[in-house]
Amino acid sequence: MKFLDEAKIFVQSGDGGNGSLSFRREKFIEYGGPDGGNGGKGGNVWVETSDNLNTLIDYRYQQHFKAAKGGNGSGRNRTGSDSPDVILKVPVGTQIFEEDKETLIVDMDKPEMRFRLLKSGDGGFGNSHYKTSVNQAPRRADPGWPGEEKWIWLRLKLIADVGLIGLPNAGKSTFLAAASRARPKIADYPFTTLHPQLGVVYAYEKEFVLADLPGLIENAHLGHGLGHRFLGHVERCGAMLHMIDATQDDVVDAYIKIRHELEMYLEALVDKPEVIALNKIDALDPDEVTEKCKDLEKASGKKVFPISGVSKLGVHDVVTTLMKIVKPDVELD
Repeated sequence: MKFLDEAKIFVQSGDGGNGSLSFRREKFIEYGGPDGGNGGKGGNVWVETSDNLNTLIDYRYQQHFKAAKGGNGSGRNRTGSDSPDVILKVPVGTQIFEEDKETLIVDMDKPEMRFRLLKSGDGGFGNSHYKTSVNQAPRRADPGWPGEEKWIWLRLKLIADVGLIGLPNAGKSTFLAAASRARPKIADYPFTTLHPQLGVVYAYEKEFVLADLPGLIENAHLGHGLGHRFLGHVERCGAMLHMIDATQDDVVDAYIKIRHELEMYLEALVDKPEVIALNKIDALDPDEVTEKCKDLEKASGKKVFPISGVSKLGVHDVVTTLMKIVKPDVELD
């Protein structure tokens, strides 16, 4: 499934209602006194996480969220009504930044998390509030306090069990289609995947979420090629499936480049569980595949799985290994 992982929106809390300047006017009551009520509160702006969401796509079509103003006070000491709050629903893993895209306001990384983005304006006092033994007929009523407003950025760091990483055109989308029911765009050129893709992998009567992330390039940790956005998704994944194109001349260099980008972005990423797959082996001679696997195993110190996403050769072995990592309690045949 496709999803939007970044959106800019405008939020505004409601102004408070105005206080009322009113005096009691009834027959046979000569000095009725002040009876102006207070204004009501405006609406707050809240953000909540929802387990049913995994995209920010709703915020592509609506960018402005404004809470209503509180009701004005009126005579007979009637207080204005409080306005309802505006609640923004976001997926778990959404970060909210100021307009500069650098100042983090809150990281919505827990289910059922709730955070008040903007406080509403309080209602103004009516003139009955200012009545004292000295001043029994005050002619003061306050306007409501203004609410707050700002532009903010929503950025979703995908929370998936396994993240597919690798250089562009390594065959990640092909593997996703082979291992799950997802149908990502597949073509024989780099950067076919421009947005993260999700697929649910079913095996051994269990399932896990596999995320196909757009290909990383050199200096991605500096933001090149939208690298920060894509590396942020890897940060939240439980494990990594490192896909390497077997048709490259130097597969070890391809592996080292991606590991370097991970380490430069966040050192802890290199300690995540990693499964290495040498893809497109059906395009090479068996001896060449064996040699490249040995080179990769020597460089990484890990087992390398030779696979073909097109023919699904070796895909089951990779899925089984990943299942052992993300679902250690599952009994595998």
